[in-house]
Amino acid sequence: MSTPALIRVLNGETPARPPVWFMRQAGRYLPEYRALRAQAPDFISLCLNPEMAAEATLQPMRRFPFDAAIVFADILLIPGALGQTVWFEAGEGPRLGALPEIAVMRDLAPAAGQALKAVGETLTLVRAALEPERALIGFAGAPWTVATYMLDGEARTIGKGERAQARTYAYAEPDKVAALLEILVEATAHYLKMQQDAGAQVLKIFESWAEGLPDDLFQTLVLAPHQALVRRARELGVTVPIIGFPRGSAALAERYATEAGVQGVALDTACPLEVGRQVQAIRPIQGALDPLLLRAGGPMLDRRIDQLMEAWGEGPWIFNLGHGILPDVPIAHVEQALKRIGAA
Repeated sequence: MSTPALIRVLNGETPARPPVWFMRQAGRYLPEYRALRAQAPDFISLCLNPEMAAEATLQPMRRFPFDAAIVFADILLIPGALGQTVWFEAGEGPRLGALPEIAVMRDLAPAAGQALKAVGETLTLVRAALEPERALIGFAGAPWTVATYMLDGEARTIGKGERAQARTYAYAEPDKVAALLEILVEATAHYLKMQQDAGAQVLKIFESWAEGLPDDLFQTLVLAPHQALVRRARELGVTVPIIGFPRGSAALAERYATEAGVQGVALDTACPLEVGRQVQAIRPIQGALDPLLLRAGGPMLDRRIDQLMEAWGEGPWIFNLGHGILPDVPIAHVEQALKRIGAA
C-alpha cells in the first residue's frame, strides 16, 4: 500500500504537485453539510455522534479530490472532558460556563481520550471508508488557545477579538494559567494518542490565538506548551507526524519550526513568501492561501496560487488555506483552486 502524499511530504519528500486539503473543508459551504447539520439537535451533539461526524468528514472527500480528510470535531471538546460546560449560541459561537477547580481538572485530564472516545469512533469509521492513498488527520486545540476560551468563559465585554481577558489573566495570575496549561497538555496528549489509535495518520495542533503575543508570552504560552505536548504525546506512544499551526506568529515561525518538536509547520495568510521559504528550510510547511481570495475567485486566485507554487513548490509543502474555509465560499471557486494546483 502506497504512503499517502501528505505523509510523504511531512517526511521531507517533494512530490510532483503538493498534496492539498483545506482547513474547515467539512462545513457550512457545502449544501450536504447544512442538511446534515439540520438533523442534529446542536453542534456538540453532531461532533459526538460518530456516524454523523463521519458523514460530515467524508462529504468533501466525495465532492473534491482532496488528498486528506480531517476528522469533524471541535477544539472545545476538551473543556467538556475536563468538566466545563460548553455550548454554542446560534450566530454567536461558543460559550463556556465557570472554570472548574484546578484539582478537579487535574484528576480528569488523563481520562480525556476515553471521555472523547466518540471522536475515535468517528476516525475509525472514516478510515474504513477512505481510500488508502488519502490521509486521515486528527487534531486538537493547542493548550493556550483552548485555555483562552476556558478562562474567558462568558466574560466577553473587553477585547473579544484579541482574547484580552485571557491574556490579562496570563499577566495577573500566571500561576493559575500555568497550572491550566499543564492540565491541558496532559489531557490533549491522551486525546491525541486516542485519535492515533483510532486511525489518525497525522495529528494537528491548532494554535488559533498565537497572534499578537510579545516574545516572552509566546515562549510561555505557545512554544513551551507545544514542546511539552509533543513530548508527552510521544511518551504515550504517538508516532505519527504532528503539524503545528501557530497562527499569526510569522515573525517567530522560524523559531517555532526549530524548537517546537513538530514535523510540519502550518503558515497563516499573512506569512510572507520569504518567511515561508526560511521555515521550509527547517521543516515541511503547510498553507497559506487567503480564504477571502478563495471566496473572491477569478484571475487573482489563479495568480496567487501560481505565486505560492513558484515560491514553495520546490520543497516539501502541503497546499492549504491560511485559515479555515468561509461558509459563503462558492463551490466553483474550490474547484478552480484545485484545478490550478493540478489536483483536479
